[in-house]
Amino acid sequence: MVEVSSEELLLWIQNVNKEEDRDSLYLLIDLLAGISRAEINSLKINPQKIINMKVSLDSLSKNWTEFIQNKKPIQYLSGCCYWRDLNLEVNRHVLIPRVETQQITDIVLSLISSSTKELLITDLGTGSGAIAISLALECSLWKVLATDIEQNAIDLARKNFKKYSNKDNLQLFYGSWWQPLKKYAGKIDIAISNPPYIPLKVYENLAISVKNHEPQIALNGGVDGLLHIREIIKEAPKYLKKDGWLLLENHFDQAQKVKTLMLHSGFERVEIIKDLYGIGRFTIGRYK
Repeated sequence: MVEVSSEELLLWIQNVNKEEDRDSLYLLIDLLAGISRAEINSLKINPQKIINMKVSLDSLSKNWTEFIQNKKPIQYLSGCCYWRDLNLEVNRHVLIPRVETQQITDIVLSLISSSTKELLITDLGTGSGAIAISLALECSLWKVLATDIEQNAIDLARKNFKKYSNKDNLQLFYGSWWQPLKKYAGKIDIAISNPPYIPLKVYENLAISVKNHEPQIALNGGVDGLLHIREIIKEAPKYLKKDGWLLLENHFDQAQKVKTLMLHSGFERVEIIKDLYGIGRFTIGRYK
């Protein structure tokens, strides 16, 4: 730990934060130094107070410069990310979990209601493990199977889960989408995926902070963005139970197309669910 006075930290914040993103600066201090925005605001009352930070002001300065000059996301600079009530480790091999994706957990919980019965849930393309971990922590009776084509993501998700649980109800599998789950064919109650869905031309014009730092494999969904979504929907009937659910996150303008794909693959009760911004971000269907 590094000792600094409240006055030193507040002066540093004042000096480095010219016209830049104040929210990002506070996030950097929180994730890297361990001092929350609320704590910083309280320091103004007692500027002589000595505080303990995880890193030095010099280290904060270097990371802030990296953020400003190279647009490297704060989450990668600090190696962690807040998501729901979790603080997950992230690295360049996984997508930074987005705020809107948090709603997936809520949608799944609304399907289950207050049920505590045993369920088999699958998270396809788990990345850091955010969705899979949040569901595994909800109920130890639910068995969650998570897959990813990136071994580094599998290792990271396993590490993140161990941080929060000593249970064994989350199992991780290396491989593409459904492929590692052949022995569970016809047994899965709920399948979830936040797959790469950004159309190629849109991907090519993404912000530098995303395109230059986050893994392309987790973002690029092919020419129309539906390359992986088509594969997941096509194979889903082999793996879901009768009346099993498939829930997908999609691009803001893809929901109707995803709905049509589901209907053509034998799903019913297909519904488009809007995110907190009123965008049709999720498509869900029940297999007949």
